[in-house]
Amino acid sequence: MIRFENVTKRYADGTVAVDDLSFEVADGELVTLVGPSGCGKTTTMKMVNRLIEPSAGRILLDGEDIAETDPVALRRRIGYVIQQVGLFPHKTVLDNTATVPHLLGVSRAKARARAAELLDLVGLDPTVFGARYPEQLSGGQRQRVGVARALAADPPVLLMDEPFGAVDPVVRERLQSEFLRLQQEVRKTVLFVTHDIEEAVRLGDRIAVYGNGRIEQFDTPSTVLGAPATDYVADFVGADRGLKRLSVTPIEAGDLEQPPVVRLDDKLPRELDAPWAVVLDAKDNLHGWISAAHAAQRSGTVREFARRMDAWLPLGASLKQAFATMLQHDAGWIAVLDERAESPNRFLGVLTPARLHEALRRSTAADARDVGRHEVEVETVSAG
Repeated sequence: MIRFENVTKRYADGTVAVDDLSFEVADGELVTLVGPSGCGKTTTMKMVNRLIEPSAGRILLDGEDIAETDPVALRRRIGYVIQQVGLFPHKTVLDNTATVPHLLGVSRAKARARAAELLDLVGLDPTVFGARYPEQLSGGQRQRVGVARALAADPPVLLMDEPFGAVDPVVRERLQSEFLRLQQEVRKTVLFVTHDIEEAVRLGDRIAVYGNGRIEQFDTPSTVLGAPATDYVADFVGADRGLKRLSVTPIEAGDLEQPPVVRLDDKLPRELDAPWAVVLDAKDNLHGWISAAHAAQRSGTVREFARRMDAWLPLGASLKQAFATMLQHDAGWIAVLDERAESPNRFLGVLTPARLHEALRRSTAADARDVGRHEVEVETVSAG
């Protein structure tokens, strides 16, 4: 969808902002450009919509050299979201969002109807927010309107320059989650500029780590964190890159242990092979758990004494989410469910801290060997 071919940007004073850059962004891919200030990432992005013209090389959009395209027509095909949002203060939220379709000749009624759909898509009820003005919105709400406006003409490409950088960390995390959900639905080709490696890792299908006008490494988040290509990349992603890698490593079925299981209508067990057991219903859905010591002192059915299970996650959730859930509930393990099954709470197994650590090690080794995680064996040391 987007291809850079030996692109250079050199200014009149001799400063080289981008030096012989070549890379490609696939259709529907989200690529994050990350690096320190002044490294050339924003210049790279602005050359795509010709806000900055390259000094050498070519940029192709869907196979077409953008240098041969009218800049205004080009920009109307590309969504653009910036940190300051840039909403028109004298227009309502609905009319702000409808701006580009209206410029493209869509009738005002149809443009506003499309705007209402998009506001709803980004989590803003158009009946509540549509008639408001930008000054009546919070920073996070303005950012959502900015994303909706960028999507209004249904562009194939989105350029996003530090879009969530001006809001507080809590709102920023919510906006990131909302944008990931949105991207799963609309599947745009996205260039996303950020200076925050954690944001780059969380959002990107691939990451371009910039040095001084050059890309030092262009790869998946897990590879950038697990196998930095240069000392520069290793320093940039930080010594805690193993912890950052938790956020891009999903829970897999092979990571799970199989604990003792009892059914709701079973009689209370007098003995168990572990201090606790998972409680399931007749369809293998998670119901809760029961303590072996508690059960041994009573009579009746499991249903009467089962306890609620709060520490659980779906298969495919990140190891970071798993670790956070363990800490939140002070739990020595979490249940993992298959939400894609016919029964949405179908129990698959449990993830323990030891298995979480093993999963992270296998993931790192798998990327280094270019094999699947299931093909990697890791040595474990018994505490006994």
